[in-house]
Amino acid sequence: MSKKRVVVAMSGGVDSSMAAVLLKERGYDVIGVTMDIFGIPWEFCQEESLHSCCGRGAKADAIRVAVHLGIPHYIVDLKRSFSKWVVADFCEEYKKGHTPNPCIRCNQHIKFDALWKKAKKLGADFLATGHHARVVRDEKSGRYLLLKGKDPEKDQSYFLYTLTQAQLMRTLMPIGDFTKKDVRKKAKQVGLPVHQRPESQEICFIPDNDYTRFLKQRIPEAFQTGPIVDKKKHVLGQHNGILHFTIGQRRGIGIAASHPLYVLEIQSDENKIVVGSSDHLYKKKVLLTDVNLIMKDEIDAPTPVKAKIRHKHREAKAVLISLGKNHVCLDFRNPQRAITPGQSAVFYDGEEVVGGGIITDRIDRK
Repeated sequence: MSKKRVVVAMSGGVDSSMAAVLLKERGYDVIGVTMDIFGIPWEFCQEESLHSCCGRGAKADAIRVAVHLGIPHYIVDLKRSFSKWVVADFCEEYKKGHTPNPCIRCNQHIKFDALWKKAKKLGADFLATGHHARVVRDEKSGRYLLLKGKDPEKDQSYFLYTLTQAQLMRTLMPIGDFTKKDVRKKAKQVGLPVHQRPESQEICFIPDNDYTRFLKQRIPEAFQTGPIVDKKKHVLGQHNGILHFTIGQRRGIGIAASHPLYVLEIQSDENKIVVGSSDHLYKKKVLLTDVNLIMKDEIDAPTPVKAKIRHKHREAKAVLISLGKNHVCLDFRNPQRAITPGQSAVFYDGEEVVGGGIITDRIDRK
């Protein structure tokens, strides 16, 4: 009986490298693949510290690991898809006054779609990643479930809610059963050359973390000056571009007031920033679109869940209410602060991801 073949998405980091190690130990026919997804400017590529998954350092590290493990390795060109589905979307959302999450879009359209198509051409039965999450099959329902990773500090299930049943059934995430500390420990034991490689904290295609520079080059029209107003539409001052602001922001507004002011809304159609007191940041109901459900096919009745409105948000109790195909309302028990259009809300039942969607609007705080 021939071994099952798995293509491992290798970023050059310790997690994806250890995913390859673990799957090889389990008897799979392992092939390493590194995505070439974005052309970083030459001046950044020269930095010794750059190990973004888009950088040259990442590719070199992935190749070193593949040689160390004695597995085949390929670099696949996905720059066109990445530009369309991630970079262009990132810019378009910011132009609307939204705050997008490019990692979610990358998982949805690049890693688990475009990369899988490449993996199939290599005869793969499975695609594996180094995500801190778990995929299991529920024997009772026959559905594939997405669970949180064992390490609560590194859990990445939030970024994976878009996965479909067809994608989950062919996906392996062996790192999800380990803590980050254990991953590094085992990586050192097996002699991986990247066992101490630091994690990248920035968006991979903005290596200097300078959003303003990046966006100004691509959507200069979003940097036009406009009014800053209060809730009663009184003009308080001027801004120099809506892309300088995000919901909940306090610093950098540039208006002297007797009490702290926060960004409450970004009205891109009128090129307007609305500010007010912190109390107005709290909203109770959230409208979501592009909803993907994992645990079930549909929400047929109001469903209690715990939900996160951004990755580092503490889960809060809410009720999930269907509003029709791919649209839901998330009604929180207690109002949540700085709910931001463009971000994703992800809902859980214990360790299981129920699903998630993109925030389009906030309704009230009652």
